[in-house]
Amino acid sequence: MRTEAEAQAMERAREYFRTKSSEAPVPVLCERIAEAFRSVEDLMTPLPAAQAACATIPGEWTIHEIVDHLVETYRPGLDELWCLLAGRRPPGGPIPANLQSKAPLLRPWPWLLDELRRLHAETLRTLAAVPADYTTAARAPLVMVVNVKDAEGKTTPLEWIEDLDWKSYTIVSWRLHAIDHVNQARKVLAALRA
Repeated sequence: MRTEAEAQAMERAREYFRTKSSEAPVPVLCERIAEAFRSVEDLMTPLPAAQAACATIPGEWTIHEIVDHLVETYRPGLDELWCLLAGRRPPGGPIPANLQSKAPLLRPWPWLLDELRRLHAETLRTLAAVPADYTTAARAPLVMVVNVKDAEGKTTPLEWIEDLDWKSYTIVSWRLHAIDHVNQARKVLAALRA
């Protein structure tokens, strides 16, 4: 049973899909995603490996782990996008919300950054090739996570699975996901500097 706050958060997300992604022209989607990718790369690229791996906030990922998570979710995300653009529902269930590699901190930092940039470029190449009038009824399941206030006013994550059209899937998987983790990385960096 969902609380009123949870139901409202879910409806706001669905309204966002209707107004900000499903109806958006393909070039607008591409630019929004490219902007989010630039934010990620601008923040992460200058960081030395030791700083990226530094744990600062109990229970929070390091920046190294955040980049590992982005790489691990972008790979299957591209596969799912290719399925959607072929007019098919991706096989299997949604990508887990907290997906990471088996040993994120053992991956070399320069390699992770290179892989992140490569996946960004491939995503943008894929989207740039989509015809402006492309439509499909295919949907993909995606784990949505939004923060809501509980009865005591504490912020807690709300998680559910939403079936999304290709444009909404793209905006959530690459733009909103990137922005969320840029904000998380900024918080980690602020704690490191404090």
